[in-house]
Amino acid sequence: MSLFRSLRNRNYRLFAAGQVVSNSGTWMQRVAQDWLVLGLTHGSGTALGITTGLQFLPLLLFGLYGGVLADRFRKRRVLMITQAVMGALALVLGVLAVTGTAHVWQVYALAFGLGMATVVDNPTRQSFAVEMVGPSDLSNAIALNSAIFNMARIVGPAIAGVLIAAIGTGPVFLVNAASFGAVLFGLYLMRDDDLYIKDRVPRAKGQLREGLRYVRGRRDLVMVLIIVGFVAAFGMNFQITTALISRQVFHSGASSFGLASTMLAVGALAGSLLAARRKQPRLRLLLVAAAVFGVLEIVTGLMPNYPSFLVMLVPTGVALLTFNTTANAVMQLSVPASMRGRVMGLYLLVFAGSAPIGSPLIGWLAQIFGPRWSVIFGGIVSLAAVLGVVAIMAPRPALAVVRPRVLLRTFGGTR
Repeated sequence: MSLFRSLRNRNYRLFAAGQVVSNSGTWMQRVAQDWLVLGLTHGSGTALGITTGLQFLPLLLFGLYGGVLADRFRKRRVLMITQAVMGALALVLGVLAVTGTAHVWQVYALAFGLGMATVVDNPTRQSFAVEMVGPSDLSNAIALNSAIFNMARIVGPAIAGVLIAAIGTGPVFLVNAASFGAVLFGLYLMRDDDLYIKDRVPRAKGQLREGLRYVRGRRDLVMVLIIVGFVAAFGMNFQITTALISRQVFHSGASSFGLASTMLAVGALAGSLLAARRKQPRLRLLLVAAAVFGVLEIVTGLMPNYPSFLVMLVPTGVALLTFNTTANAVMQLSVPASMRGRVMGLYLLVFAGSAPIGSPLIGWLAQIFGPRWSVIFGGIVSLAAVLGVVAIMAPRPALAVVRPRVLLRTFGGTR
């Protein structure tokens, strides 16, 4: 089937199998980490926002250099190092939690350390996809990676909620540490002869500036980055908002919090499978998906009870994943291979590095005005960013994305 065409590639199958296991463990740790911080700080939304912000702060500070390293070194070897480091950090946090010696400052430090590892891991892993499957199947591989990621979001939080309620947060961190072994084993089994390896970019002065100049000269890429920055900073803080709404608004326990994350992931999984069928991503789809996501997030924040809140998370996840997948594919498919690592480093800097700006603000808004307003505010900013960028930067034909007929055609599957 064309939907799973990337799985015909042996190296991609090995990578995908490892990612299923590792991503499930990672999402288990995210839920456990949030619950641990809330327990250590007696439900502080600000502390939760700081933890998330510290995890993404290194990307804001050093993300561009990670893209340079991704272009310079063999990606498979770099990934083996970064995955091993992230597994070791999970092991340390697990030992602290199991022994009852964990303090919030230690969680902050380990979150920052994880962020340092992802500075190199993220652009390398993103640009490694084309080395596994080649340019013709890159869009499909990106979508399937998102599907794998979101299947893990369904399984991981649900398991984490049950484990946290039964035995506490510590064992969840230890399970995640062990899960990195699956990725390392898959990377070890890959054959370099089957990879689409391009010549490495030799070390030279000005490579970082060269990448920035290239993106600055591309109006379409600049539009994508601006919208991604606003949506990521203010609209994609569900790790914070679902925890606070579950605990403070609807007074649910750890298992129900995991269910909220799972419902969002169900929608995201559906969005990623729809994206896998598209051969060529388009900028118009990206703009429509971002606008629809903003509207749906506002509606989600207004839901009167927990069941309706959970239901609204599904279409919100579809729109969010459609936006994320399209943005990623547009950035990778429209740049030369020699520039892909640096462009993706910049993209991930904007995508993930926005969290240190938005997450503490969202946590503060939740603490002052209530968790509902933190969700509604994120939707308003996301929608305003799309409309503002289209009005200021897009050519006149692009304004057609706001017409209802185009909205229906786009999400009806014809684009």
